[in-house]
Amino acid sequence: MLSAHEQSQSAAASIEAPSYTIEQVATRTNLTKRTLRYYEEVGLLPPANRTEGNYRRYSEADVERIERIKEMRDLLDFSLNDIRELLQAEEEREQLKLANREETDIHLRLARLDRSDKLIHAQLSLIEQRIAGLERMRKDLVNRLDNHEQAKQKLQVELDSNNG
Repeated sequence: MLSAHEQSQSAAASIEAPSYTIEQVATRTNLTKRTLRYYEEVGLLPPANRTEGNYRRYSEADVERIERIKEMRDLLDFSLNDIRELLQAEEEREQLKLANREETDIHLRLARLDRSDKLIHAQLSLIEQRIAGLERMRKDLVNRLDNHEQAKQKLQVELDSNNG
């Protein structure tokens, strides 16, 4: 149970820290309320804090996470499963980092760093797969442009020989 001092600190922190309604977050992120609820349901977002009336309240960190999810989804075209995997790896790496700050056992610190490296490699693998796919698409489009240029040159030669 929290002491009176801890309760007053907690209350002060909640007053100071801005929180947003689902409508405000939906407007700010250009997502629907349904999408925000779905992201929470499938584990992309942690459960939102609730008011006494059971309304969702989002922190600035929640909004930043939603923007990151949108970026991975829209710009990078990651699936929701890939996004979940990337976010879980980031969260685990952050926990390992925090645990290592207070750890004095060098073996445990090294083991945590090794685990963090494995998580980073997994994230890099997902990103490299996406990059490879984009590079294949890019090469295909460049080849099409090259083919079109060659076809136009042949047609121009044909046109010139018919007119000359």
